[in-house]
Amino acid sequence: MILEQRDYHVFTGKLNEVVRLYEEEGVALQEEYLGTFVGAFTTDVGSLSTYTAFWSYPSYAEREQRRAKLQADPRWRDFLARLQPLLHTQQNRILVPTSYSPLR
Repeated sequence: MILEQRDYHVFTGKLNEVVRLYEEEGVALQEEYLGTFVGAFTTDVGSLSTYTAFWSYPSYAEREQRRAKLQADPRWRDFLARLQPLLHTQQNRILVPTSYSPLR
């Protein structure tokens, strides 16, 4: 199992719009392809205007396959066309659980 952390730093004043877009359209569409949605979070302290989402996958190979299918969906491309102007930067991390992690 791997856990993907996707951090989006949003332009100041646009975080509520990003959260709304994901809530109303993005997450449901992603769940069709990506599978296990762990959760989405905003930042209260630290790097503000940040939206973070976590997804889990059985393997990196399955993640690649699932994400490729999502990228091919025209509805996702339409969503990205509206989302991307709101984003300043993006950072992804693949987290691998330790042997004693409850998520393995």
